Amino acid sequence: MKAVLFDLDGTLLPMDEKLFTRVYFGYLAEKLAPFGFEKKALIDAVWRGTAAMVRNDGSRTNEEVFWEDFAPLCGDKLEESRALIDEFYTVDFQKCREHCGFTPKAAEIVRSLKAAGMTVVLATNPIFPAIATQSRIRWAGLSPDDFALVTTYENIGFCKPNLDYYREILRRLDLSAQDCLMVGNNTDEDMIAAQLGMKVFLLTDCMINQSGADISGYPHGDFKALEDYLEPQAKPSAG
Repeated sequence: MKAVLFDLDGTLLPMDEKLFTRVYFGYLAEKLAPFGFEKKALIDAVWRGTAAMVRNDGSRTNEEVFWEDFAPLCGDKLEESRALIDEFYTVDFQKCREHCGFTPKAAEIVRSLKAAGMTVVLATNPIFPAIATQSRIRWAGLSPDDFALVTTYENIGFCKPNLDYYREILRRLDLSAQDCLMVGNNTDEDMIAAQLGMKVFLLTDCMINQSGADISGYPHGDFKALEDYLEPQAKPSAG
């Protein structure tokens, strides 16, 4: 095994995704309300933009696709709106940290893999801008520099569960699927990497299994189980 891909939300960063989304939208609406954005219309527009990113075929970045879909809500104030949302992620979004958990073992595992000479990738669904993803990485006790690649909406044109998302990561890092492990908490978005020949591990602490998949076919468990699963590969390299 040469590389380990990690999901972020609900994996390296423990969270109740529904609660986090509700809080996130609340803060976003609160930030933009004084500038004429009605809460329901704003949230509906964000969901539409997200759906457009999930459908993206790689011909454009997810950022381009999102803002093309979101732009009509902004009217003639698109640039001002983008600046406001950048400011939101820099300031107001940070309050969302209070609604996330923290597992020291997550950072320990990432760093032990790096020490063993592994390529470590943050394979988080790239529906957020880099500033928001980098913040959440830090909330997990890590640094963006801990990863060989961090997928954000600026730097890729696919989303999970599209297999082309994983293929693009493999292409950029010149990896074969058979040399990789995908670690995530979502049976549909993360475990699908197995279809390419990747090894997978389902982290069950904050598991999402909307399709009711049988998880017995996947190596799975909590962070201790993941650590045990990785132990043979995570020994620091000599020298």
